[in-house]
Amino acid sequence: MSPSTVSYLTFGIVLVLAVIFDLGLLSKKGTTVSIKQALYQTAFWVCLALAFFVFLWLEDGHKIAIEYVSAYLMEWSLSIDNIFVFILIFTFFRVRPMYYARVLLIGILLAIVLRLVFITAGIVLVNRFHWLLYIFGGVLVYSGTTMFAAKSDVEPDIEDNRVYKFLRRFLPLTGSDGDGRLVVVREGEKKYTTLFVVVVLLATTDVVFAVDSIPAVFGITQEMIVIYTSNIFAVLGLRSLFFLLRGAVDRFNHLQQGIAIVLIFVGLKMLAEIGHVYLPVWVSLLVILVCITSAIVYSLYSGRKK
Repeated sequence: MSPSTVSYLTFGIVLVLAVIFDLGLLSKKGTTVSIKQALYQTAFWVCLALAFFVFLWLEDGHKIAIEYVSAYLMEWSLSIDNIFVFILIFTFFRVRPMYYARVLLIGILLAIVLRLVFITAGIVLVNRFHWLLYIFGGVLVYSGTTMFAAKSDVEPDIEDNRVYKFLRRFLPLTGSDGDGRLVVVREGEKKYTTLFVVVVLLATTDVVFAVDSIPAVFGITQEMIVIYTSNIFAVLGLRSLFFLLRGAVDRFNHLQQGIAIVLIFVGLKMLAEIGHVYLPVWVSLLVILVCITSAIVYSLYSGRKK
C-alpha cells in the first residue's frame, strides 16, 4: 500500500469517526451550545487537524506536511468571514438558538460535498490545463486588492441573495421553522421551512467563499491529499468556531485586511512561476502566520483601545 493510499485511508477513518462523534454527542436536537462547549469543540477540531499534520510529516515527509498546515491555516482564517455572514443569515430568518447546532451541521456537511465537487473539478482542469494556475493567481490578486479596499462594516443584503430569490420563486416556502424540521406537510402540500432555506444558504455561502480559498490552496500546493484534507478540516471546524465567535466576531475588524494580503501574496507567488521563480513552502507558511496573527492582534488591540 502506497503512502498516499495510507494517508487517504487514515483521513477517511478519522473523518467518519469525528463526524459520528460530533453528530451523536455534540449535536443533539434541541440543545444549545455554550461558550465553554464551543471552546472544547474548537480545540477538538484544531487538535485533530494538527494531529493529521504530524501524521503527514511521518508518513509523507516534511514538505507535504508544511504545505498542509499552511493551507489549513489559510482556510481556517478565511472561515471567520464565513461566520460573519452565517450570523446575518440566522438573524435574518430568526432561527432559534436551540436549532443552531443541527442546522449548522447539516449546512456544513452539504458545503463539504459541494467543495469536494469544486476541488475535484479544479484538480482535473489544472492537471489538463496548467496555465489555469496563472489565471487563478490573477483572480487572487484582484480579490485580495478588492477585499483590502472594501469597507468591513457593509453588511450583505440577505433579501437580495440570488439563491434566496430562486428558492422563493420555485419552492413552496412556509414562514415557520417547522419545530426543527426542514420539510412539513400543510393541507396535503409539502412545504419547506425557514430552516431548509437557512441550510441551503449556509452551503451556498460557503461555496462563494471557496471561489477565493480553493484557488489559494492551489497556489500553495498541487498535492491532492493536502488540498482535500486542509479544506475539509477547516470547514468541519466552522460550526464550533461559530458558537465561539458569534458574540465577538465584530472585534476582528482588521482580519479582512490580513486575509487580503495573504491572497495577494499567494496570487503573486503563482504568477511569479511564469518566470520560473519558486518560493520555498516555509515562506508561504511564515507569511500566512505573520499576516493573520498580526491582523488578529491589531484588531483586538484597536478594539480595546476604542
